[in-house]
Parts: sequence; structure tokens; C-alpha cells
Amino acid sequence: MDESIKFEPLGNGVKVAVSKHHTFGTDAILLANFSNAKNGDSLIDLGTGCGIIPFVIMRDKKLKSAVGVDISKEAVDLANIGARENGFENFSAICSDINELKGKVGFGANTLVTFNPPYKAKDAGLESRDITVRTARHETAGNMASFVEVAAKLLQTGGRLCMCQRPERAAELITLMAKNKVEPKRMRLVSKKVGERPWLVLLEGKRSAKTGLVIEPTLYLYDDKGDYTEDMLNIYGIYKEQFL
Repeated sequence: MDESIKFEPLGNGVKVAVSKHHTFGTDAILLANFSNAKNGDSLIDLGTGCGIIPFVIMRDKKLKSAVGVDISKEAVDLANIGARENGFENFSAICSDINELKGKVGFGANTLVTFNPPYKAKDAGLESRDITVRTARHETAGNMASFVEVAAKLLQTGGRLCMCQRPERAAELITLMAKNKVEPKRMRLVSKKVGERPWLVLLEGKRSAKTGLVIEPTLYLYDDKGDYTEDMLNIYGIYKEQFL
């Protein structure tokens, strides 16, 4: 085993393999929870990294299948190592550009697609010299329009797309969803604490669904004492001991 690889526990005996380049943050945990996956779902996670979103979901739900897609071979190797460690036989990770997925995964056959995309557009702000970090943070290997278009094609009618993004790009994201026949159905803003601007938006859309968007109450990470809110502790669940 590569000494640079470490395992982070996720609770219930599940763990994820991480490295210097491929770790995970609060946004991934929030998205996994927000996706509200069901037993029997067939999941595709675009830009899976170390596989954190599928693994959190698979810790709690019995999925029919789960596939993680990432352009980084290092990330795919980590996700597959983690799957072997957890005995997730119904999970596989594949190394591919999202625009070259045709024939590698089933199109129009999945009930759930998730993605935690690069938040910054290409040439927006300083870009890291590290190509792996740059790809994760900026749209150098695939822009948001491509993510939404591919996700829509992967979904069956009625299938759900769940994603997160910075609030300033929410209008752009909703427009792209509508363009690709994914109707926005749920939205939740996330703020560090009451009185602060939201730093994340969680969105769910449904393929070829009727209109009707539900705005859920804002999720606050911390209370006025700097402790995690009850909502956050409920989201972390059996993983919360890592943060106490």
C-alpha cells in the first residue's frame, strides 16, 4: 500500500482512502445527505474524487449499483481501493472525461446522479500550479454546462440530479438544468451561521418532471457559541464523533 494513502473513517465500519490531492470537505458530506438516496437507486457520481459521496450513501443505503467517474487516475485508484476495503462489490470507479462516457456507463438508465463540480470558472481567480488541484477547483477539464448536460443524459425519466455550487452561480445552474429538461425541485442554502451570507447552494432536479420548486430552510453549520447546530449533528450522524 502506498504510504501516502490514508483511510478516513465514515462510521459503521466504512472508510474512504484519501491522499494529498484527493480528500473531501463538508460540502461533499452535505451533498451526500441532501441527495436523499433510496434503497435500490442506481447512482452515477461525476467527479467522484476519492469516492466520498457514493461511500457515504452506501454506508446507509443498499444501492442497486454505484459508479464513480473521475478524470484523475489517482482519484479512481483511491476510490477503487476504498471499495475493496469496504467490500462494496456493487461500486466501480472509472477514469474518463465526462464528455467521453458514452459506452462506458448506461445512459438514460440511472435513478440518481450527483456531482460536486469545480466551483470556479476557467480563468476566474488565481489557478494553482498543481494540475490536480487546478482541475478540482477550476473548470479546466469540464465546465458546469457539460456536467449538467451529461448528467441529464445519464438519468432515466423521473431520475434525480443532485449537486452543489456556490450561490453566485445558482441562476446559471438552474438555467442549465431547464435547458437539459431537468426540472429544479428542491433548493437549500447553506450558511456558516445566522447573519452570514450563504456559501453553498444544494440543488435537486428531476428529469422530465413538472414544475414546482421547494425552497428548504437555510442550513446553518454553527450556532452562536461556535458549536455545530442540531441540523449539522443530525447530518453527520454516526460520522459526527470525528468532529466532537
